[in-house]
Amino acid sequence: KLQHERKTRFSVLTPNMKGFEGAVDAGAKTVAVFTAASESFNKKNTNATIAESLERFKPMMAAAKAKGIRVRGYVSCVAGCPYEGKVDPQKVAQVSKALLDMGCYEISLGDTIGVGTPASVKAVIEAVKEVVPLPQIAVHFHDTYGQALANTITALQMGVNVVDCAVAGLGGCPYAKGATGNVATEDVLYMLHGMGIETGVDMNQVLDAGAFISAKLGRPTVSRAAKALRPQPLACL
Repeated sequence: KLQHERKTRFSVLTPNMKGFEGAVDAGAKTVAVFTAASESFNKKNTNATIAESLERFKPMMAAAKAKGIRVRGYVSCVAGCPYEGKVDPQKVAQVSKALLDMGCYEISLGDTIGVGTPASVKAVIEAVKEVVPLPQIAVHFHDTYGQALANTITALQMGVNVVDCAVAGLGGCPYAKGATGNVATEDVLYMLHGMGIETGVDMNQVLDAGAFISAKLGRPTVSRAAKALRPQPLACL
């Protein structure tokens, strides 16, 4: 069972009713459904077309409403697709509105393969904010090409105030060859705190969490801030 903390909200990805029921049994109060702005990627990732995936969410949305569970919606490949290339921002807006209309309280726009730049991110947000209120838009940037922090700044300047990130830069996708993890939480915090933006997040505790999970996985952190703030001693030959 999930141990809920006063200031922490656990969100569980639920691709279907079986996943939703498992999340509820584990004590989840928030779940997330996910589709894509690319038909090819969605078929690879969920074995369904975009329309089929949206239809699959309907019983979950009804069950969540009956149980008082909040549902977050994710849209993958908003800036580009590994199979189709460039993705039309209007397609992203169309899928985002569908999720909003179904009852999702927030829509997270995911640059799944990390190809987005400030210009393409701006175009996507401009399109989506026409159909989804800005306070209900979040962003989710992978850092494959080192653009995630720049894209985060762009989103913040446009009025988005929710940013998904991952301790130690963990993440990736088996259906997005070459894609790296999400932008590192430590890097986002260092940037925001340096800009005088209050986050309510303790950097030292995040650094501890990043060091813990990196050791467990047997891989070094990819966070540049973590490497600078908690440098590892050099091995002696």
